[in-house]
Order: sequence, then C-alpha cells, then structure tokens
Amino acid sequence: MELQNEEYVKLEYIETASGNKVSRQSVLCGSQNIVLNGKTILQSECIVRGDLANVRVGRQCVIKKRTVLRPPFKKFSKGVAFFPLVIGDNVMIEEDSIINAANIGSYVHIGKDCVIGRRSTLKDCCKIDDGTVLPPETVVPPFAHIAGNPGRQIGELPESTQDIMTDMTRSFYQHFIPAPTKK
Repeated sequence: MELQNEEYVKLEYIETASGNKVSRQSVLCGSQNIVLNGKTILQSECIVRGDLANVRVGRQCVIKKRTVLRPPFKKFSKGVAFFPLVIGDNVMIEEDSIINAANIGSYVHIGKDCVIGRRSTLKDCCKIDDGTVLPPETVVPPFAHIAGNPGRQIGELPESTQDIMTDMTRSFYQHFIPAPTKK
C-alpha cells in the first residue's frame, strides 16, 4: 500500500540539520529540554511540555496534529515531581491524543483521540486503537493490541510489527513533502 504525498507549506515548518520537521504552529515549552533524534515530524498545534521535565523522542517518529506530549508526575507529601517522557524510534501518534506516559517503546502505533495515563509504560511493538483510554500506571506488553475505555488487550500483533512500523514511519516521512511554491 503506497502512501499518498502529504504536502505542507514550507514556510510553516522548520527543518533541522538532523531532518526533523517541526511546525511553527506547534508549541514547544522548555525547548532546551526537548530532544528530537532525527527525521521526526511534529505537525501543527502540537504541545510538547519540556518545561516540566525532559522529553526525548526517537528517530523517525510521526506526531500528528493537536497531540499533547506531557511528562508524567507523581504526588508526594512535599509536593509534585515530574519524570522524563521517553519515546522510542519509529513511533506514530495520530491526531488529538494526550500522552502522559513515562515510557513509550519503539515501533508503537497510537491511534486518534487516545489518552495515555500518567506514568504508563508501552513496550515495543504494540498498538493502541483510536479512542482508547489507558488508566495511570498501565503497562502494555510487547505485541499487544489494546482498545476501549479503559484499554484492554483485544489481540496480539504479528512478529513483523517492527518491520511494518519502520516502513510506515519511513514512508510517511518520505511522502511528507513541501508544496510547490507559486511564482
């Protein structure tokens, strides 16, 4: 299945030396604490809260429109502590999702309108269906297919999930091209 080209206005994106494409309409709070490891796409109206704790995103990730990446927190008797948010390589996060996880492994696909509860851990090669809500501190095992509110395992993914996600994110990056400028 070949992806269609998705065109964007070149002036609306910043392209870094490592190939990251970051929308100027996205909000990066505490940008000194945000690391995008290369060839990652951050689309418009995304919010990344690096002002709370470090946010680290792996290579070749796709974070679609209106997604919120927020480091998890824990309440203590003396206050609140924020922990880093780490996302692996070849991760696709669809539109309108709220991510409050501690760790998202590599080759993970998170659907539209998902809420990933605070301090959750998503292991490598798992899929979260559209509209899924994961409660706080959920651990999603590798190759699990999760759906529902609250999220429950509905099946298992094939062993080829790593290759499928690598192809999907790489192909999305290659087909995310600047629109031709009009003269």
